[in-house]
Amino acid sequence: MAEITAAAVKELRERSGAGMMDCKKALSENGGDMEAAVDWLRTKGLAAAQKKSSRTAAEGLVGIAVAGTKGAVIEVNSETDFVAKNDQFQAFVRDVTQIALATGDDIEAIKAAKMPSGTTVDEALTNNIATIGENQALRRASRIEVSQGAVIPYVHNAAAPGLGKIGVLVALESAAGVDVLEPLGKQIAMHIAAAFPLALHEDELDQEIIERERQIATEKAADSGKPADIIAKMVEGSVKKFAKENALLSQPIVMDGKTPVADVVAKAAKDAGSEIKLVGYVRYQLGEGIEREKSDFAAEVAATAGINKA
Repeated sequence: MAEITAAAVKELRERSGAGMMDCKKALSENGGDMEAAVDWLRTKGLAAAQKKSSRTAAEGLVGIAVAGTKGAVIEVNSETDFVAKNDQFQAFVRDVTQIALATGDDIEAIKAAKMPSGTTVDEALTNNIATIGENQALRRASRIEVSQGAVIPYVHNAAAPGLGKIGVLVALESAAGVDVLEPLGKQIAMHIAAAFPLALHEDELDQEIIERERQIATEKAADSGKPADIIAKMVEGSVKKFAKENALLSQPIVMDGKTPVADVVAKAAKDAGSEIKLVGYVRYQLGEGIEREKSDFAAEVAATAGINKA
């Protein structure tokens, strides 16, 4: 049997929201495999689907900038939150965000681009590491634009203007004025920050994710003891529900919890007397997908569960 460490229990607990002992059992049942343990917990109805992405964290800043019909968002990571409050670091993130706005989302092209000081982004990053005394990395960048309309930015947990923990861009294509598009875009962006949709449309969801949901739903339905044809309908119903809940346009907007985002856009278009299309969005959450060092909470888990503290 694989050794189940307290650190692994802690990670699974953060990702799934399940209880400590359930997490320990899930890891034991699945030979220590983290992904299999997450699925096991969900199959047993002990974990939420989206805990993984919403609980992952790392330090640094997300930077966001817009210019009319285009916008850019980047992520620059640091070792500690202290550096994220450093003026030099913040200025670097702000400058690189403007470069991404002009250059695009290719990281190597951004690194080779010139900073206002005349050095390249890569050289400035190296200098930051030397002077601030902490490792830093330009992790990713995205740019989005429309031919007509506006790209609306939103920063959640802002550390400074245009800098924070979560950055969202909403692309609205329309002939309507900024006075219409900005409040609509901000409302949708705030929803995106909170609800974390996985795609714009249901048919754009990653098929690997859909198949994983189908497998989980199949295992759940199999325990019901119902006939095969009923089980098949239960599975498809569960998958459709998952797709609807995770596609932006079909999600109920968080402001009222019932009106689909698509209907919010349609109403705004009707009121403005001009067609409005939500054509895309970008959502960056600081540190999503990055593993970080385990905290002392592992020791608490070990003391409670009586397992190896490694």
